[in-house]
Amino acid sequence: MPSADPTSSTLADTGAAALDETARRAILDAVDAAFDRQLAFTQELIREPSLRGREAGAQDLMERAMAERGLDLDRWQLDPEEIGTHVGAGAVAISYEGMTNLVGSYEPAETFGRSLILNGHVDVVPDGPHEQWARNPWDAHIEDGWLYGRGSGDMKAGLGAMLFAFDAVRAAGFDPAARIHFQSVVEEESTGNGTLAAIQRGYTADAVLIPEPEEDMLVRANVGVIWAKVRVGGTPTHVREMTSGFNAIDAAIAVVAQLRVLEAEWNAERARHPHFEHLDHPINFNIGQISGGDWPSSVPAWCEFELRAALYPGMTADEAWARILEQLAIAEAALGTADATVTAEKTGFYAEGYVLEEGSDAERLLGETHEAAFGSPLDSFTTPGYIDSRLFVLYEGLPTLVYGPKTEQIHGYDERTSIDSLRRVTKSIALFIAGWCGVTPRG
Repeated sequence: MPSADPTSSTLADTGAAALDETARRAILDAVDAAFDRQLAFTQELIREPSLRGREAGAQDLMERAMAERGLDLDRWQLDPEEIGTHVGAGAVAISYEGMTNLVGSYEPAETFGRSLILNGHVDVVPDGPHEQWARNPWDAHIEDGWLYGRGSGDMKAGLGAMLFAFDAVRAAGFDPAARIHFQSVVEEESTGNGTLAAIQRGYTADAVLIPEPEEDMLVRANVGVIWAKVRVGGTPTHVREMTSGFNAIDAAIAVVAQLRVLEAEWNAERARHPHFEHLDHPINFNIGQISGGDWPSSVPAWCEFELRAALYPGMTADEAWARILEQLAIAEAALGTADATVTAEKTGFYAEGYVLEEGSDAERLLGETHEAAFGSPLDSFTTPGYIDSRLFVLYEGLPTLVYGPKTEQIHGYDERTSIDSLRRVTKSIALFIAGWCGVTPRG
């Protein structure tokens, strides 16, 4: 468990300029010197198939890596009852038995810098049919400058970068001068409850950096997300009397069409939402799973589909949920028969979006370190995806930088991360650690 955070506001300049050119070059060179080991570690992490509920092997690997670095370790099982007391919690639809978070904490001998959380998630989305991949998704192979595999970008490359950026600062002859919490959390891909559990456990800092796969850019804003299971009930009959029954699968198609009405309405409002007005389709309602019926020769009595619905920053999850339920009620009435029922239950994310306000010291420093690593200014962008950063921004008021390497096909076949981008992002993070936390010469 963390103790009270011993940060200080006496450090006059924690920017990149606080490091002289010799120190900066030593840190950058240290990233290069260890980069083959960083890639090997990331490959080992990818080879642990940390699907939801099966994250233990990857967390064991992260725990060993943190222990080797002398970090103070805290590993605990998520408690759904405690998590459920927080307004930002996602609905818990599975057992959390054996599902653990891991935090490794670095404590300086002398504190005069600003504290930092480096946060990443170890869980990955399902791999899908292996025959659709060019190689096995757990092979973690390297080809033509890309590191392949499920979770390579989202976000095991970032987890490795966190640790090896820290290594580079120390290998260059320095110790960070403020506390650092390295967080390896679960449930980012489904609820956000892993990061929320770390917040509830008392972990905090002066800034947060999350190296998600963000195309070498900083996330300025992102949507909120709600997960729900929608169930449509019908009336079964033998197919020879099909017209006397009510087909729940056919009805579900009509229900989805009614949800598309709300999706279109919200997209049409994008001009009213700063940072989203330039996106063609910022609000996406995805039907990610569907099942229904009991027998090919029976009119199906039921159909269920899993909905992922996005919402703009500034709209509460309760407001969005009420609008979704309203559309489902309209759809049920339009089916025109008492035999049809449409119900919904929350199954995961119940998350609100956020905007990262410009002008923080953390963002200014990241701009400097990015330019030092990439030779170009740091750009920002808006993502229609979910990120755990919303928890730090909305509920803790912390400057939270989501910034990570160039990737392709995350959540898809042949997910891959650019190796050159990963090297440069690691350099930028290493300089950020040194600049934000301050450094002292290693004894």
